[in-house]
Amino acid sequence: MTPSFITALVWLITANVIGLLPSKHKHWPSAYVLIALGLPLLVWVALENGLWITLGVFVAAASILRWPVIFLLRWVANLIGSRAES
Repeated sequence: MTPSFITALVWLITANVIGLLPSKHKHWPSAYVLIALGLPLLVWVALENGLWITLGVFVAAASILRWPVIFLLRWVANLIGSRAES
């Protein structure tokens, strides 16, 4: 296993543990940190491991951080919808 893939697995385990902990703020501050660390990590995984491993890591990360992904997709859909009306 490459160092980037091992680091991605540690990131996934850490994200799961953070999700299990109680939080007053519904985990949003933690999600921002995980996203900020996860995006460069995803690029590193892509450079060392290729497309299929990167896609697998992305799907696993998106399943953990599903609400930020859902809100991003809604924002993009609203953005595209507002441009189509203009």
